[in-house]
Amino acid sequence: MDPSDSNDFSILKAVVEGTAQATGGDFMRSLVRNLCLATGVANGFVAEFAEAKTRVRCLAFWTDGEFLDDQEWDLPGTPCEDVLRGNFCHYPTGVSQMFPHEQGVESYLGVPLRDGAGEILGHLALFDRQAMPERDNLFYVFKIFAARAAAELNRLRIEQQLRLSEQRFRELFDEAPIAYVHEDVETRFLQANQAALRILGLTREQVSTTRGISLVPETPEAQARLQQAFASVEKGTDSAGVVLELRRKDDGRPVWIRWWSKTDPSGCFLRTMFIDITAQVLMEQEQAKLEAQNRYLQEEIKAEHNFEEIVGRSPALRSLLHQVQRVAQTDASVLIQGESGTGKELVARAIHSASKRKQRPLIKVNCAALPSSLIESELFGHEKGAFTGAISKRIGRFELAEGGTLFLDEVGEIPLDVQVKLLRVIQEREFERVGGQTPIKMDVRVITATNRDLLQEVANKNFREDLFYRLNVFPLTTPPLRERLEDIPLLADFLIGKFAPKIGKKINGVGAESMRRLQNYRWPGNIRELENIIERAIILADGPWLEIGAEQLPGSATDISTVPPQIGDASLDAVAREHILQVLEQSRWVIEGPQGAAQRLQVKPSTLRYRMRKLDIRKPR
Repeated sequence: MDPSDSNDFSILKAVVEGTAQATGGDFMRSLVRNLCLATGVANGFVAEFAEAKTRVRCLAFWTDGEFLDDQEWDLPGTPCEDVLRGNFCHYPTGVSQMFPHEQGVESYLGVPLRDGAGEILGHLALFDRQAMPERDNLFYVFKIFAARAAAELNRLRIEQQLRLSEQRFRELFDEAPIAYVHEDVETRFLQANQAALRILGLTREQVSTTRGISLVPETPEAQARLQQAFASVEKGTDSAGVVLELRRKDDGRPVWIRWWSKTDPSGCFLRTMFIDITAQVLMEQEQAKLEAQNRYLQEEIKAEHNFEEIVGRSPALRSLLHQVQRVAQTDASVLIQGESGTGKELVARAIHSASKRKQRPLIKVNCAALPSSLIESELFGHEKGAFTGAISKRIGRFELAEGGTLFLDEVGEIPLDVQVKLLRVIQEREFERVGGQTPIKMDVRVITATNRDLLQEVANKNFREDLFYRLNVFPLTTPPLRERLEDIPLLADFLIGKFAPKIGKKINGVGAESMRRLQNYRWPGNIRELENIIERAIILADGPWLEIGAEQLPGSATDISTVPPQIGDASLDAVAREHILQVLEQSRWVIEGPQGAAQRLQVKPSTLRYRMRKLDIRKPR
């Protein structure tokens, strides 16, 4: 064997062993160091061509037993320029004479580094102050390691491109305006971008401990939507645009999202994205609320009310209106008590119209007209599926009255179980829909009315005492018509102006004798009864003056035409008490039914009981 061959084999062996465990930058440094040490050449480097291949940038530079960092120079006028042309360059001697910039360099050996497509990426070179004679085997070894260096340089470039690409995609992922979440099939979050963190109220630290389903409220509607969404994912059908209701992690506020999710090819993970549509949903809810308010108000406009304004100037009415004016400027709860037909709803409207809430709606609920099973849903609303027949979400009257006034007529008819919830709403200023779990804040003034004696109902355990005192902050009592007889002429004129144009007759007023008869009548049905009698008289009228005979006033036994006009209210009460006692004795103290006292007096049983309590009439033992 040629000794030079043995020497070249030693060089090959030394370089292979020196670079076997190295990659990347370590490989480059190990390569040039071992090449220099094995060949006895003082200097070597591996470099890439940079800046449109006009400069040489070293990846590793070994000189005189040590590495130099950040070595870079211009390509023109150097032996490296010939390598860029794809040539294997060997200058045994005379380098400094051929390349004046290379003073002190005598010999140079360089080989290009090519990628798989043949493009020149850089070069591997040795140079020395001494001559470097030709040695074919050395050149062959040199070319072998040049190919290895080219492969490593190409790999490094691909890795760098991948890192840059990954960084760009990471930035796109993290800064995207659409929320992205990477989660497993159990909805445990693995990764979430900034938009998702912002929408869901999460921190980076909370991502790994959060499950997506834990953010869904326990309401039937929200859970049903979630199950439908998961079913579409499992079936592989399109789950695009599913609307889900969530709760933020930080403060529990509701948030609505439009959700897309797809299983990755492995079937182990979900790739989910969503956008925040909370503002849109809240706007739609507000629009639905306004539409419901509009429908309600349209129904109110179509409905018949006793009056469009309060009519009269009797002392009893003036006292009531003075109290209305004073309480209207506050948000205090008002309890209006009085007999049926005395205008309790009209008083509630007057309070609302004079209050700071007059620009917001006045919502009325007649508690006596609703089945006890539906009162809670009517007041607070319900979620879809909350009970049989709840096929859609319903907005309750408290939500409709937001910012305004809620008038609960016949509040004494509310069942005890609903009274508990009404008390909570008034105390805590929040409620939940039937079937819902999300508290809804409310700003509503509550005005109530009843013809019952609520204190007696409290004593009978039919009405909660704590609720009574919450409602009875400012009590008002509407006077019955018999206590404001001087208002009857004004009321009659007002009612004639209301009904005569509708019926198509011209009526000038009520005859004198008929007016006296009206003022002497006891009016058990109060203003509502007067309204009916005036309307009936207009229909029957043959001339411009209304004539109302005694036969047109029901319950002639209640006619007190024999009572002198100057008799005061106390005497009237005494006469009424005596008359009611007589009728009760005749009916053997039976109040309701065809033969009951209420039927004989032509009044409602509730009105008769109210008068009995007021006049202290009790059945003898």
